[in-house]
Amino acid sequence: MSELESLIIEQSREGRTAVSLPQCDVPEAALNSLLPSEYLRTQEPELPEVSEVDAVRHFTRLSTYNHGVDTGFYPLGSCTMKYNPKVNEMLARLPGFTMMHPYQPEELTQGSLQLMYELQNDLAQIAGMDAFTLQPAAGAHGEMTGILIVRAYHAHRKDTKRTKVIVPDSAHGTNPATAAMAGFEIVQVPSNERGGVDIEALRKVANEEIAALMLTNPNTLGLFDENILEIAEIVHSVGGLVYYDGANANAIMGLARPGDMGFDAVHINLHKTFSTPHGGGGPGAGPVGVKEFLKPFLPKPIVIKKEDGSYSLDYDRPLSIGRVRAFVANFAVLVRAYSYIRALGGDGLKEAARNAVLNANFLMSILKEHFYLPFDRVCMHEFIITPKDLKPYGIHTLDIAKRLLDYGYHPPTIYFPLIVEEAMMIEPTETENLETLEKFANSLIRIAEEGKTDPEKVKNAPYDTLVTRLDETSAARHPDLRWHKG
Repeated sequence: MSELESLIIEQSREGRTAVSLPQCDVPEAALNSLLPSEYLRTQEPELPEVSEVDAVRHFTRLSTYNHGVDTGFYPLGSCTMKYNPKVNEMLARLPGFTMMHPYQPEELTQGSLQLMYELQNDLAQIAGMDAFTLQPAAGAHGEMTGILIVRAYHAHRKDTKRTKVIVPDSAHGTNPATAAMAGFEIVQVPSNERGGVDIEALRKVANEEIAALMLTNPNTLGLFDENILEIAEIVHSVGGLVYYDGANANAIMGLARPGDMGFDAVHINLHKTFSTPHGGGGPGAGPVGVKEFLKPFLPKPIVIKKEDGSYSLDYDRPLSIGRVRAFVANFAVLVRAYSYIRALGGDGLKEAARNAVLNANFLMSILKEHFYLPFDRVCMHEFIITPKDLKPYGIHTLDIAKRLLDYGYHPPTIYFPLIVEEAMMIEPTETENLETLEKFANSLIRIAEEGKTDPEKVKNAPYDTLVTRLDETSAARHPDLRWHKG
């Protein structure tokens, strides 16, 4: 029995209950006729019997064992996990939003439609696009939507020879997966010594079979590609489109626009960049923006403003790729993003991006004296370091990540991107102060020293967490997800 189980099970006593349910109003005979007998219980489940206060305390106690951005620093590179203003949570919970039903008639949802319409326009201005759909429920979902739009565009032009999508070797894993799911063949291009796309390698693969290039800028190395205009021109010159993965938009919001870099379509992760906590796999939203010539292919419906000033959902879109999700969007996430953008304004978004870049470069300047920095140049919102100097001591990136838990920090992203051996991707975000960054840096420095003076201590960490080091392979392949009596 684990400690987590014993916390509640040891308080179990026969007859204790945490809830009082009304008697079932469905006759037993009817119940038996509605449900197959093999699905009906013949005895009570073997569950702990505890009072309400014990149950509440148990689950509240469990919640304190989770690390979150409200309890500590979360330097998770490539998946921006910044602190999100609580006022936006309050606004998303306003009764007019939470009690709304997606099937309500338009005349009763004008406020919500107005919010969505204005958010579409705000995102278009921020990204340098001409139109947006708010439907996609996540970044990868946005990618899929964008690539389906690309496919529909080429199909409409009867340009059937375009069967390939170019993906840099430093891309998010979802990029090649998305393109493959959409039916394209993946063509990978390597990075150059500066961490950007190898221009000559790109020229060699750019031909009339290319449907699109998928790219994020800054890329997953945390570096802004200095040749982005030339990259876009190369792809456009052979008739391909350029798609922007918006995972790293936190570094450029208000400062640079994908549309001005030559991108034709873009998705933006509202849950990373615009104020929605997204730990635990959700919630998310990945709106997709496009240039004017791709607008007819956007999913339907999109919100429009009619001549009389009212708002409506436009379904009359004959070239649309159709719906990509039920209803119109993950609405509460849209409320948070709208609130965040309107509260900060253009100048505030610029300041947030500048602080994100400043924090990353500050942290990088300290840590590069104690770890290996594969690309020693100004970074954007995140950077890569590795424990290369600790390799003779048998210390790996995973060991450092585990040891960080003892210092009270959630580890950064590790072993990604794959093109950097033993990578640690660190993103401090704009919301952390100088003292927090210095303490985090000092913790990593101390771990590096421990790795040389007492490597076994690092290799066996963590020690102070409720669950110590696991056999992660076995845990992933043989998870134990249910309680067993005794």
